[in-house]
Amino acid sequence: MENPILKIENLEAFFGENQVLKRINLSLSRHKISAIMGPSGCGKTTLIRCINRMHELSPDAKVTGKIFLEGEDIYATDPINIRRKIGMVFQKPNPFPMMSIYDNVIAGYILNGIKLPKDTQEKIVEESLRKAALWEEVKDVLQKRGTFLSGGQQQRLCIARALAMQPSILLLDEPTSALDPKATSHIEELITQLKSVVTIIIVTHNIAQAARVSDFVAFLYLGELIEFGPSAKMFTSPKDKRTEEYLCGKFG
Repeated sequence: MENPILKIENLEAFFGENQVLKRINLSLSRHKISAIMGPSGCGKTTLIRCINRMHELSPDAKVTGKIFLEGEDIYATDPINIRRKIGMVFQKPNPFPMMSIYDNVIAGYILNGIKLPKDTQEKIVEESLRKAALWEEVKDVLQKRGTFLSGGQQQRLCIARALAMQPSILLLDEPTSALDPKATSHIEELITQLKSVVTIIIVTHNIAQAARVSDFVAFLYLGELIEFGPSAKMFTSPKDKRTEEYLCGKFG
């Protein structure tokens, strides 16, 4: 792959003596959606937590190998800078409960002590909420708390909060698992639209969702990357029997 946005080389991750990821090698294209799939406990979340250097925040956590973001070794860089460039949205919507919708969007700037002129703040808030397809729904209630919104709206607010920092990559960890089907459909449409502005990596156990939204799929099993390739090929003719068995629902 020419000029990948993210390159992972021989990545291994541990919790104490327990090895969670084994020699992961992966290159991801910019402005594409890559889904990471696999049964529970296979290392999906650990992988994306290594990508934005959150794994090392856990006690006893250790990482070996290298990850390059646009050619820059993320482990030779300030982790706070990396987390600005690689945003993350979690399973459960988690707007800051004491903050307004407006402040939730610019929370990354507030929490990092970055002072912005009022007009810049307003521009970032509106642009981020528009990208997250939430502006029209909240533009008249920006000073209400983020927790006043529905679950699906809260998740879009969390996406707006991540986008406000203008990341190169957006990590989504099972972003619809706590949502109803209608809200899930909204988020999936949004993910598809967002790849024009940001590269997306989504962890999902929902095979149908991966088929709907992703351009590429990585299949992890017992901490190993079994297979990675274009979604159309992975879902129709996977190379590895374990991938095929997982996609057919033989284990999960």
